[in-house]
Amino acid sequence: MTPSGALSVQVSIAVRHGHLSEASQEKLKEKVEKIGRYFDRLMSIEVVVELKNEHIPEVEIMVSAEHKHDFVAHDKADKLFASVDSAVQKIEQQLRKYKEKLQKRHRKAEQRRQDHAEDLPIEG
Repeated sequence: MTPSGALSVQVSIAVRHGHLSEASQEKLKEKVEKIGRYFDRLMSIEVVVELKNEHIPEVEIMVSAEHKHDFVAHDKADKLFASVDSAVQKIEQQLRKYKEKLQKRHRKAEQRRQDHAEDLPIEG
């Protein structure tokens, strides 16, 4: 657990065709760790930074969640952290959509149980 009470998620960062400073890697890690606030069952977050074209860095974020296949987002922009922010936003959107789907499914199951309970005769 982190000081804020959130579960810590394993974050790995890989850089291809270049190098990121420790400060940049730490800032990148802080940005992607915020993904965990949208879904509490995250197992790991992998970030691949492609610096083949130094003027347009590419970022790929892969999030592994419990009981679900990976969530993946890609982006490229003129600046590294602009592409990171955009990819994080895409992952957050996927996680919100998935969480809403789970909650909707749970609500439907609960409604079916209530309907079934109402149909049962009352013993007395």
